Amino acid sequence: MLVPKIRRANAAPRKPLFAHAYVQVLAGIALGAAIGYFYPETGESLKPLGDAFIKVVKMIIAPVVFLTIATGIAANDLHKVGRVAGKAMIYFVTFSTLALVVGLIVANVVQPGAGLNIDPASLDLQAVKGFVAKAHEQSVTGFLMNIIPSTIPGAFADGDILQVLFFSVLFGIALATAGETGKPVVSFLQALTAPIFKLVGILMRAAPIGAFGAMAFTIGKYGIGSVANLAMLVGTFYLTAFLFVFGVLGAVCRYNGFSIFSLVRYIKDELLLVLATSSSEAALPSLMEKMEKAGATRSVVGLVIPTGYSFNLDGTNIYMTLAALFIAQATNTDLSIGDQILLLLIAMLSSKGAAGVTGAGFITLAATLSVVPSVPVAGMALILGVDRFMSECRALTNLVGNAVASLVVARWEGELDQSRMEAAFRG
Repeated sequence: MLVPKIRRANAAPRKPLFAHAYVQVLAGIALGAAIGYFYPETGESLKPLGDAFIKVVKMIIAPVVFLTIATGIAANDLHKVGRVAGKAMIYFVTFSTLALVVGLIVANVVQPGAGLNIDPASLDLQAVKGFVAKAHEQSVTGFLMNIIPSTIPGAFADGDILQVLFFSVLFGIALATAGETGKPVVSFLQALTAPIFKLVGILMRAAPIGAFGAMAFTIGKYGIGSVANLAMLVGTFYLTAFLFVFGVLGAVCRYNGFSIFSLVRYIKDELLLVLATSSSEAALPSLMEKMEKAGATRSVVGLVIPTGYSFNLDGTNIYMTLAALFIAQATNTDLSIGDQILLLLIAMLSSKGAAGVTGAGFITLAATLSVVPSVPVAGMALILGVDRFMSECRALTNLVGNAVASLVVARWEGELDQSRMEAAFRG
């Protein structure tokens, strides 16, 4: 006799496969790639779809950062906030430097540019002149001064994450020290947080359309064929980023009581969105929300992730040393150990000076090579055609690095709910 299956009374009905956000985004990426490949002109014309989605997400970033940080700090002891910020910066400096070293080592071992024998004099400097000019505008001092907004509304109007972060921290500290008079403001901001994050959820429903437009444009304009000429460099970069994420960051995750594979599965929606748009900013609001749901407290998430978007750029750092040595090898430029150490030190500084700049990876590379006289800046023209494809990997690695950082710093602070994290990872 057949016994009918009885559904548990409290079990939620199973969602159809296409109702999942990651499936919709994957479909958008696949359709966009097909349109871009078979109908390049049509693909290029779809650029506004991707741009519009990124603009919509950037619109909500400033309120999310402000509310998360201000309420997180106001509800906590200021000494604890200072400890979290200090631990986060130690983590950022350590792993950003490690990423630079990994890129340097892999470039020396694999030597992706060896055998190209390109004469630097034959390269067109005009192709990268605009990036070099932007690089010269960046400096560590200028970067630090730019953190301070000219006006409070200006920080929100421009959408500069670091300026919003700066004001949010100061305002949170002011609320924390205001005592009873500050409590109504804290209550209002906490109440405002719920509809803002609800708005994030509504906006993210447009992610498949944004992914479709961005991918159609990328394939239509740059073409998959452009990767073939520099397949060794692109392949080496993706492999290095993979080894860094699942080797270095994987070991950090295991030491801190969770699996990098579980974390990557948990943030797959955000990773697919970044893959399509080549912008880690597109996933910032939803990443912050997910890290809170995974058991990290609001005060830790609010400080670590927005700050990490400027100071914890693992993918960008791997790219800088790897690309610099590729150019040197391709142009038969000999770099001594001293030259490579100088390159490493300058990259550590320039990566902070160009943080938050559009196209930061390529501009940061230009800033680094401008200071290192041994490597010809004109050599950047060699990788200009495939930089768009590598920017996706940079953004993916940066996103995973900041997700790991938020959970690790939360655990160091005793602000990570392990059981909640495991439940979130299990879905």
